[in-house]
Amino acid sequence: MKLTRRKFVQSLAAGATFLNDRLGAIKTAQSIQLSKREKKFRPNIIFILADDLGWGDLSCYGRPDYRTPNIDRLALQGTRFTDAYSASAVCTPTRCGYITGQYPARLRIGLEEPLPATNREVGLEPGYPTIASLLKQSGYDTALLGKWHLGFRPEWGPNAHGFDEFFGILAGAGDYFLHQNGLGQPDLYENLTPIERHGYLTDLLTERAVSYVTKHRSASFFLSLHYTAPHWPWQGPKGGETVTFTDKVIEPVSMGGGGSIKLYGEMMKSLDEGVGRVMKSLKTADVDRKTLVIFTSDNGGERFSYEWPFSGKKGDLLEGGIRVPAIVRWPGVIPANRVTQQMAITMDWTATILAVAETTAAVGHPLDGIDLLPVIKGTSPVRARTFFWRIYKQDAVREDKWKYFRKGEVRRLYDLSVDPHEQADFSKKHPEVLQRLMSEFDKWNDQMLPRL
Repeated sequence: MKLTRRKFVQSLAAGATFLNDRLGAIKTAQSIQLSKREKKFRPNIIFILADDLGWGDLSCYGRPDYRTPNIDRLALQGTRFTDAYSASAVCTPTRCGYITGQYPARLRIGLEEPLPATNREVGLEPGYPTIASLLKQSGYDTALLGKWHLGFRPEWGPNAHGFDEFFGILAGAGDYFLHQNGLGQPDLYENLTPIERHGYLTDLLTERAVSYVTKHRSASFFLSLHYTAPHWPWQGPKGGETVTFTDKVIEPVSMGGGGSIKLYGEMMKSLDEGVGRVMKSLKTADVDRKTLVIFTSDNGGERFSYEWPFSGKKGDLLEGGIRVPAIVRWPGVIPANRVTQQMAITMDWTATILAVAETTAAVGHPLDGIDLLPVIKGTSPVRARTFFWRIYKQDAVREDKWKYFRKGEVRRLYDLSVDPHEQADFSKKHPEVLQRLMSEFDKWNDQMLPRL
């Protein structure tokens, strides 16, 4: 058959059309695969929350009598905050602030200071958007290991608020060996099922975290690891004081007697080794550079904590009760061995995690924190912030160097840039600053639920 010029040109055109169609299909397939791959390889996230860990209780923050080499290594590999705060001076409100991303006083459960084991009437409202429910909806595997302390009924528990897995305690304090709550009742759970396990609680949580990190999975994971250490009772891995729980106390800092600096150091050593094992598991699973790690505390420390140069402790809105250590690590993304004076608060970690996971807040539930990753990475300057607190009969506001503090009828103004120990009252020298911060607090307070 003779091939004419016209037929030859037509055949070339048809071939080009077929080739273009084929290339288009390949590009579309590649685009789909790339999209799947990008979704599949969104960063993993580990949020580690210590319990009653004071600002200076890590050797990288100045602790003089023991070392925390593994957590110090986190700081060397990432960015350490000097001006990080908890949302409250006790645990339940802070955990509420982290889980919801909002000031705890916006929610009924956030008014518990903290939630006692006798209270079965209040918990985190069913259906309320949480960091876990938002990440789960966006495709993340989610787990909470450790302390919950936001309600004791099943509809108030971790599994009802977006966590695929839960292993830990529901109450605020637990015996490290017997795993009992403040009423002497068993308080160790696997999801909704009460369980018995032998072992020191810090070690049990670490072992479970290592197992979770190294487990084969097809999606990115979000692990919220809430150690109970170094919260009272004062029990190290080899034992400690025999405790009699009572949940009738009002002030949480008066719960446990006894203890010693030595026991506290043993508890901290166990916590530090646990963090080290979790970090090692990231390398074992080959996800070290694909994982954002945040380490912080739920409030200031108790009697054996090292708070210098601050005054106050857990339960106070002085700096020792709310200023906490905070370290953020993500190899290849976050600068190593860097210190920042950026002010941060618990709800910022929620906002940062959601932003990293490319997940937005729920409609009608705006976050009270901000995404700190641009500042941490150094692509954005330090941002000016204003924080508010209230607890018991205390109020506080921090704005830049100024700190307004009220306890009962006494109102003071501190300049933290020259007096971080909060001893010198500047209210008479700068009455206009005091009045402005009091007014800002009142405006904020009007948006919150009334005090109980």
